[in-house]
This record gives sequence, structure tokens and C-alpha cells, in this order.
Amino acid sequence: MYKKICKGGGKVKKVAILMLAAGMVMATCVNSNAIDFKIKGSFQFAFDYINGGSFMGKTRAGNNVIGQQWAAMHQGRDSFEAIQRLHLQMEAVASESLSGTVFFEIGEQRWGMASQGGALGADGDMVKVKQAYIDWLVPGTELKLRMGLQGVRLPGFALDNPVFNDDVAGITASYTFNKNVGLTALWLRPYNDNYVDSYGSSFQSTFMDNMDLFVLSLPVRGDGFKVTPWVMGGAMGPHTGRVDKNGGHSFYNPSSGGQALDGLSIRDGLAPAAFSSSRGKQGIWPDEYASMFWGGITGQMDLFSPFRLTADFIYGAVDYGRSELNRHGWFGMLLAEYELDWATPGIYGWYFSGDDDNPHNGSERLPYIATTNNLTNSLSTFGYRGNPIMGGGKGVLGVNPNGTWGVGFRLKDMSFLEDLKHTFRVNFFGGTNDTKMAAYITGRDGLDDGGRAIYRNNTDFNSFGTYLTTADTGIEINFDSTYQMYDNLKFICELGYIHLWLDKDVWGEAGGYEGNSLNYKDAWKASLNVIYSF
Repeated sequence: MYKKICKGGGKVKKVAILMLAAGMVMATCVNSNAIDFKIKGSFQFAFDYINGGSFMGKTRAGNNVIGQQWAAMHQGRDSFEAIQRLHLQMEAVASESLSGTVFFEIGEQRWGMASQGGALGADGDMVKVKQAYIDWLVPGTELKLRMGLQGVRLPGFALDNPVFNDDVAGITASYTFNKNVGLTALWLRPYNDNYVDSYGSSFQSTFMDNMDLFVLSLPVRGDGFKVTPWVMGGAMGPHTGRVDKNGGHSFYNPSSGGQALDGLSIRDGLAPAAFSSSRGKQGIWPDEYASMFWGGITGQMDLFSPFRLTADFIYGAVDYGRSELNRHGWFGMLLAEYELDWATPGIYGWYFSGDDDNPHNGSERLPYIATTNNLTNSLSTFGYRGNPIMGGGKGVLGVNPNGTWGVGFRLKDMSFLEDLKHTFRVNFFGGTNDTKMAAYITGRDGLDDGGRAIYRNNTDFNSFGTYLTTADTGIEINFDSTYQMYDNLKFICELGYIHLWLDKDVWGEAGGYEGNSLNYKDAWKASLNVIYSF
């Protein structure tokens, strides 16, 4: 009898699996009486035509530019691409005091690209966990906590915060004192255990490679106004963004590699564009924790509605204990708008501090961590990523307007037909960085005024987004339209154009190329987006 059962073991195994699956379904059904499951998400499709995102018609050597160089990191792409993505969020609600959320992202998948599952046969492995957290309320209090992978956006009314806006692991605690005052505290761990020691160094690969951030914000609201002061401090280990390519512990050139951040790297947001050092190659990279600090205040006044006034101010500093590596700077923006029946006209201006002419005293630009989800700012939908749509070509000027000043005008939510809205923007901007920095960045000057060697994180005006000096200006024009066909289906058409007036005396000569080798071109895009939300 035993042997007969064993001979039919395959069938028994299948039956057992089916019985187990049935049991799990029944258990889920029983538990669902206590847990309320909610699912939402969106299918997103983008059909993009982008040209000139690197702002170069020819390379410095005179060769034609290959690819259209879409985003701030200027990766090569086809002129036309079709892309899709799926967002899926599931929430398990036990009560008003306890719930859990998981947020999946499938894609981006470029049609025809095998590595992304978009080629013939599909079957790509593109499922990503963007967020996974629990929310719970401390019994008998107004203290709410969120633990896990979550989206964090530092405060900003005029412009989405240009310092931190991304998914990150951490804990958020928020307390409401009354209807007018609250307090939010966060501990975030953006990085840990990512140091790559490919040469088998005796140094521990997980040694001093963490970054920790601590945030406090105090939102205050009253009749006709909102104001939120906030601070963020933290520490970053010297190995946080390091890739050891020298066969040892030393890492003398930060541009050799690093942990990806915003499609760029840590060095773009937290290190100088170019710096000089009197230390030898073995001592350029810091060997101690760097301290970081940001403080800001943002406010909005609509006491005289339909008139609205918003303002942002931020100061930030990163101290490596080495003057040539340190970075500190500030940002301010003011926005005024008036809501009419057919549109909301608005004017605004911004200023980001820029580098001086001394590469030995660090950088004077505002440091930042990550702004990957910087999707709701009012500034731009081409040069910067000012919309919630997937698509390509966003951020060709950079992940934020660091090192620039600008003024702009917009007509938001113009509507002349039912279910059809338009937004028109025009920005005139310029750089705030000293012109002498261009010579260091392009390699024309290999030594500073003190005879110290120059090390470059940026190698041209368009290395990471654009690096603009006080002699450079530009203009951007956006015209975006949204058609709500059904309650859950909308079509979005984006049109964008950017022209730069680069000073050829500043940027014309680079490296070993003599004379005016700068051949730049305009950037433009036309994008159709289809979004089904459920």
C-alpha cells in the first residue's frame, strides 16, 4: 500500500499543493473580515520626440553628437521613443490607527528594448518596490508614525524642495498639537553598505559607508496663511558613494564612480564641480564623516484670495573637514499669482547662489541630496521635471535650478473648452557661477592660482545638467495641455523649447582643442502621454 502511494507521489504532491493553496485562500477570506484591502494605481504611456538635450550639435572634437541625450545625466536615447509604466499600490487597513502600504512600479519599459522587457516576447523582469511601510497611531495620543520605505518631500510652496524629494528608508513621526500647529520628525537612512571594493582590499567593505539624516519641521497655519520652518542635519561616511578603483583604500578622484543618485551621483549634489588640493593623490578623498546641515522656511499667504503669494528660502552646508571639498550655498524664490475664471496668471523669480573663482575654498552652490520625485514644481516641464508624468526629456537643464537665477511668467489651467486645460510658461534665466570656473571645468587651466592641481567632477557646461556662469543666459518655453476624456483616462500633450546663450569666450575652448570649438544647439520636445488611473 505504501509503495502504491509513493508511485503516485507526483499526483499526491499536486493535490497537496492545491489543498494548501485552497487553505491559504480560505484563511485570507477569514482574515479579510478584519482587514480592508484597497488597491489603486495607474497605467502610463508616453510617446516622446526629443532633440538637442545635450545642447551640442557637435562634440568638442568636431564629431556629430550620437543620440539625443535626454535627461540631466545626458544619456543617449533615440529621438523618438515609446515608453510605458505601471504603478500599483495596495493598502491593508486594520483600523484608523493601523495600516500597511506597498507600492510597486513595473517599468519604465521602452517599446522594443529587450533589457526592459519591451522587445518581442516581452517577459521582462522590471518589478520594483518603491515603497513599503506601515502607519500606526500611538494609543491615546495624536502621535502618528510611518516606518519603512516611503516617499519623503521636504517643505516647499513656491518650488518643490530642491534639497530632498525621493523614496527613502526611515521613520516619520508627526504630532498635531491643535488645528494650527504640528510637528514632524524624521530619521532617514539613504545609504549604507554600498561601498564596492573590487580589488580585495583588507579594509572592510561596510566600513564608514552610511548616510543618516534627521529632520524637524513645524507646520503652522492660520486664517489665510501657512508657514513651515524646517531643519535637516546628518552625517555621511567617506565610503558612502565610493567605488575603489585604485587597488587600495585611497580614492583620489570622486569622478571615477560612485553610488547612483538622481541618475547622476552623490558628487554632483554634495561636492564641488572642480576643486584643487595641495595634498597628493593619496589624500584627496576625505577619511572622516562629513557633517551636513540645511535650514529653511517656506510660506504661503492667500488672505486676499484669489491673490496668492508664496516664498521659499533655504541655506545648506556640507563640511568634510577639508576646505577644498566643502560646499555651502542658499536659494530663494517668490511666486505671486491671481486666480481668474479662465486661468491663473502668475509671475515668479528665483536665485541660487553660485561658485566663486577660487576652487580651493570649496563650492558656493546649495548642496542637495536627491530630487528624483521633484515632479510638482511650477518652474518647468522640460528643463526641470515639473510634472507627474513619466516620459523622457525632463530635466535636460538639471535636476534642479542650482547655480542659476531666473524670472518667469505662466498662465496655469487655462480652460476654454470643457475637460480641456492648458498651461503656458516662459522662463528667462542665467548662471550665478564665476566665469573663471569654466576654465577649470573644461581643463583649460590645470592649476589654480596657488599652483595646486585641479580635479574635475564636471568636465563641460553640460556634464550634469548645465553649469552656467554669470556670462550665460537662456530661455525656456512650455505649452502643456490636458484633456480629461473620461473620469479615469486623460491625455497630456507637452511642448517645450530651450535656447542657451553661452558665452563663447568662456566656454569656447576646452581641453586640448584650440579656438572656438563650442558648437551648441537648441533643445525641443513634443510628448504625448496617456494615463489611466484606477
